[in-house]
Amino acid sequence: MSARARIVGWMLAVVGLALSVSVFATWTILLDRMNDRVGAELVNEAEKLRQYAGSPAASAAAPEDLLKNYLQVNVPDRNETFFVIVDGRVRWRSFADPPARLDEDDALVARMAAATAPVQDWAESAAGTVRWAAVPVLSEGRTAGTLAIVVFHDRERRAVVDAVGVLGLTALAALALAGGVGWFVAGRVLAPVRMVRLTAERISDSSDLSRRLTVTGDDDVSALAETFNHMLDRLERAFAVQREFLDDAGHELRTPITVVRGHLELMGDDPADRAETLALVTDELDRMNRIVDDLLTLAKSEQPGFLALGEVELADLTVSVVAKARALGERRWRVDEVAEERVLADRQRLTQALMQLVANAVRHTGPDDLVAVGSAVRDGAVELWVRDSGPGVPPADRERIFERFVRGAGRTGSHDGAGLGLAIVRSIAEAHGGTVRAGDADGGGARFSIVFPCEEAP
Repeated sequence: MSARARIVGWMLAVVGLALSVSVFATWTILLDRMNDRVGAELVNEAEKLRQYAGSPAASAAAPEDLLKNYLQVNVPDRNETFFVIVDGRVRWRSFADPPARLDEDDALVARMAAATAPVQDWAESAAGTVRWAAVPVLSEGRTAGTLAIVVFHDRERRAVVDAVGVLGLTALAALALAGGVGWFVAGRVLAPVRMVRLTAERISDSSDLSRRLTVTGDDDVSALAETFNHMLDRLERAFAVQREFLDDAGHELRTPITVVRGHLELMGDDPADRAETLALVTDELDRMNRIVDDLLTLAKSEQPGFLALGEVELADLTVSVVAKARALGERRWRVDEVAEERVLADRQRLTQALMQLVANAVRHTGPDDLVAVGSAVRDGAVELWVRDSGPGVPPADRERIFERFVRGAGRTGSHDGAGLGLAIVRSIAEAHGGTVRAGDADGGGARFSIVFPCEEAP
């Protein structure tokens, strides 16, 4: 059974129970009120007889004539009949024909005639159950006559049954309407869930992670669809990173492996040749190790745990990077500016990025050139930069050099490295919610800047 059917089924069960309780309560209340009304009507007719007997027009009449005259002036209501019993026999009855002739029921007439005080009781007739009252009229210590008041209870009850029947049919119609509306509404509410299922099935069949759900509204189900889209974004990016890693690894490692295999196959017994071959193989293996480390760093940059956030003092970070960079070469090292701020960031990753930029500057400069590092906080953003007095970066290459395996020509014109260093710098900047860009330095040369939002450390 689908979720839609279960929801509508439970809704109909609850609504049906509520309507059943309502119809039953209505039936009980109407039946009780009808019984009270019938009992009150019997009492009222007896009271009307007493009032009539006390009137001036009736006080002079004989008891038998008083009852006869009362039948003439008091017409029974619907589902009622009156008759007068004198000396154990029915002498007069109301003009209207009743549903059943109880005045011909000798046993009932005898019970009524035997009453010496007003009495009420039940009886059965051809028209169903009736409720009757006998009101005796006394004269000189004896019963001169008895007024019999009969209410056809089942006829009165039939009106209640008809009303409750109409209410029951209305409840069934309301239940059917609620079922139809509930089915429609449940379908609209569960549409995103159904789309999630269908999209997941299509993805399983075709491995196409580019499909997305159309999110409308702001309820919990819409939030589920939006979360599913975010999950697909992460999955698509993870698969893309995996494919990039495999492609990059296969592309970059194939050459050094071929070089190593070729030299090992050609290596002879000459000690000098063997030493030269081993040195070349060791250098290629070191380069392979660096490539693998860089590729792993780029792959990890897409994962949530890539950054270990903590308190970072920008001034200390800037000075320590310059101190470490002095070992990379004889340059005119300088600290441009330091920011006296503490921010929430990953110190090791920022150091890695700055050292990569510094190493890049060293490769493109000579011993007499300037390499400077600085930090500042401007307009709510942290800026870390490395500038040099080298040849600079052509405008056409300022975006391309941050892509993977794109190498720039060094000072000597050679292409050093695997072309992953600046890609790692960009991944570290983006992991901090920022960017990295290349431009011209004041006075000539290149200037690389890492900019990310300033979030003060707690």
